[in-house]
Amino acid sequence: MFTVGAVKYGERTWALKCSNLDSIRSSLKKERPTRHNHFHPQDQAGDHKDEEFVLRRAHSLFHICKRAIVDSSVDGDSEYRDTTEMLGKIDMIWGLMEMELSLMYDILYTKAAVIHTWFGYCLRVISPLAIVAPLLLFQFSSKVGHSRVDIAITYVLLCSALFMETTSLLNAVGSTWAFAFLCTTSWSWLRYEALCTARWDRLRRAVASLHRLIKATTGGGSSYRSERWTGTRTLGQYNMLHFCTRRDNNLASPLLGRLAKMVGLGEWWNRKHYSGSIEISELVKEHTIKHMARLYKKGRWNALGVLRKKWGQEALEQNKSFPELEEFLGVEFQEGVIIWHIATDVFLIKSERARVEGASGRVEAIKLMSNYMVFLLVERPYMLPGLAQNRLYQRTCENLVEMRAAPNHRKWDIWEVLRSLFSLRDDPDSNSKAVDIEKLAKILYDKNPSFSIDAPRLSYVTRLARRLVEKEADGTTDSLQLVLEVWTDILVYAGNKCSRESHAKKLNSGGEFTTILWLMAEHLFQASLEGP
Repeated sequence: MFTVGAVKYGERTWALKCSNLDSIRSSLKKERPTRHNHFHPQDQAGDHKDEEFVLRRAHSLFHICKRAIVDSSVDGDSEYRDTTEMLGKIDMIWGLMEMELSLMYDILYTKAAVIHTWFGYCLRVISPLAIVAPLLLFQFSSKVGHSRVDIAITYVLLCSALFMETTSLLNAVGSTWAFAFLCTTSWSWLRYEALCTARWDRLRRAVASLHRLIKATTGGGSSYRSERWTGTRTLGQYNMLHFCTRRDNNLASPLLGRLAKMVGLGEWWNRKHYSGSIEISELVKEHTIKHMARLYKKGRWNALGVLRKKWGQEALEQNKSFPELEEFLGVEFQEGVIIWHIATDVFLIKSERARVEGASGRVEAIKLMSNYMVFLLVERPYMLPGLAQNRLYQRTCENLVEMRAAPNHRKWDIWEVLRSLFSLRDDPDSNSKAVDIEKLAKILYDKNPSFSIDAPRLSYVTRLARRLVEKEADGTTDSLQLVLEVWTDILVYAGNKCSRESHAKKLNSGGEFTTILWLMAEHLFQASLEGP
């Protein structure tokens, strides 16, 4: 018992060593990719079969994710082309990316890297046997002089340890990590006996059934689900006009917010209170996938898989009616996000086409992406490329508040004041003060651009919003589609240019939408290396 315990504690230390990026990079030199033809699980129905198929495909292509996360080169492979065929099935390709990120999470933040090795499996086979030995020795030994309570406690401890180690063994051999291990083993007879004869499939189904039974018995979910990565289903939302129409309103500012400012947590409160999250729409998924596929088809990535052009530049060059708009992309990435974010809100309020019934899907997608990029800028700037622009963000907010303060005199309803005083969250999806936002947007639109000395970024906002509305009004350009394309390009650029370390660290707290796009771009890049 002592020996097994000491070895397992040593295994934890070894797992910590194996879970850093340098160790992953070193292991890639001697590791064989999990390439196989055992994608179709048998005797499963519906969603379970589809999910199992995608999960095995994720293991087959996981070496792309590992090489990408450590910035290592990877050879082209015919399997990559099969993956590009899945681009038409949005749910499937999205599920594939989620599962690959789940596998990467296992490598970085669990003991998967050491459990699913010859040493790890042997240890889990030996551990139950090592516990059975003292259990039998205690059973057949004399218990004279020992109290019944001590004897009962000893049996409980030994049986519990045996149960835990047996469960650990079943989970290890029934995991799809064991499937990947069997695919890469040099013992062809073992691979044949386990996979070709479907013995491992039967074991996996038995373990899955046991999971479902335990969950149903304990009141959990009745279905067994594989380790799908679920941290990328929503987009964080933060809107600057929404925030600035509520900021510094002493009459109705939340009481908890006032307390936070008193203890020096004012900025933290503003980030949390005025932000929210919303489920990713299918249009956003579809549009980003098509946009990336088009970029690769046109050769817009260099030999290292990095975007050649500036954020938003590709979208502007596609539309010849807006060659002059490149000056509004900003010198730094985050500066461009701020300018386009505010100008987008102003444009959507002034645009006639945005209010047409058939444009609601595009308008929603634009708002989701615009608010998401500002959410990253405010809450998670480490997930964005380029220099941080917190000072510029704060100064722009101050300019908006000053601009709003003069003309914005209103009478407050007592119930509205009470709701605001005790509110815990006021996210951008709230329409409680949409009128205030529209007023501020109209002030910006009507502002004379000569105020650039006091608020230079807002002068860009005014000029950009006017250009978009004017081009739409003369009927020559679909400005709404252009704005959608620009935000899609900005989103893809953010994922491509974000550091690998930031993508890896964010997996520990749920992942990001841009991480999905980054990994998808890596797959498309490898497919492009294979050629037509």
